[in-house]
Amino acid sequence: MKKDKLYLFTFMSLLFIVFAVGYFSMNYLIDTNTEQLLEIQMESSKREAREFSSMISSQISSGISENEVIKNIQTSIEKTDNETGFLCMFDWSGKEICHPNIEKIGKYTLPKESFISTISGDATSKDFHSYLKNKKEGGGIRTFSEKNRASEIIYVYPVKNTDWIIAAHANTQKIEEQISAVKKNFIIVYSVTGALIVILSLITVRLIGSHYEKILELKNEKLSDEVLSLSKLNYALINYKNKIKTAETIEPIQTEGNSKQRILTYSKNELVPTLVEQIAYVYTENTITYVISVDNKKSTSNSSLDELYNDFNKTLFFRANRQYILSINAIDKIIRYGNNQLKIEVQPKAQIDIIISKNKASEFKAWLNN
Repeated sequence: MKKDKLYLFTFMSLLFIVFAVGYFSMNYLIDTNTEQLLEIQMESSKREAREFSSMISSQISSGISENEVIKNIQTSIEKTDNETGFLCMFDWSGKEICHPNIEKIGKYTLPKESFISTISGDATSKDFHSYLKNKKEGGGIRTFSEKNRASEIIYVYPVKNTDWIIAAHANTQKIEEQISAVKKNFIIVYSVTGALIVILSLITVRLIGSHYEKILELKNEKLSDEVLSLSKLNYALINYKNKIKTAETIEPIQTEGNSKQRILTYSKNELVPTLVEQIAYVYTENTITYVISVDNKKSTSNSSLDELYNDFNKTLFFRANRQYILSINAIDKIIRYGNNQLKIEVQPKAQIDIIISKNKASEFKAWLNN
């Protein structure tokens, strides 16, 4: 149940992060894509207006009558106002001479009422986009008296040797439809992609999580076995201590071979005989052999660890490593350490950690189970 909740929270977190980040990135991409679209449209309309103006000027110069030219222009642009951009032509008074919608011919359209421009001159694609989004002053675009116009003039270019002006229109309604279609496609693609990212991420998390769960389970099993082994080892330590105490109350432990009951040690300048049974542990440091008694008194010995260990009762003492000899009575706790090594805690406490190597650990266990 806890795992299901964890995966649910993971799924919800991924979903939130992906779509929160996606919301801002998608809007940025849509704005960038829209501005590029508008820039292409505006540049295309400007080029077409200039070319149209040049063509009309050429026809007038070749002797074609103005009425014939107007008729040809009207025929070529008629019913093009349903495209994203189209051209029209009016005279200097603002009267429409040619327009894709024949109903507008003869009517007046003043540039100040529909011409998209900025204080500095022609509007950029960014300015135009700001106007399309807000329909109000912003990005350098001024406000309009007629906000619901289907198209706006984005560029004007005069026809040479005439009083005519070619106006390039942007069909704002058509452009807004295209922008909406682009936005819709972005939303669909990103929603599907985001959902796939979240689902695949969740599946990946579950697979990786399951893999590591199995590893942790194996480690926990191994750790449980080690804990059980240490528990048995510490239990064996207690039993061994009790066994020795019981044996001592019934009959003193017999010495083995050359085992001594006391050794000579030095405390400052005094020669002190120390009972072996009162020794907690012996260690060497900087070639000096130190003897620590159970009451935490410290003295030194002229003998090496090897010599002392040979004189000690092997039932009571164990050579832990090259630096320490331990008495069974001083061993307080056995702890797992490193790779199959054992750490021995003693009373009184030693200055450094007493470590039994993995090669000697089995010998130590056998000593406790003796």
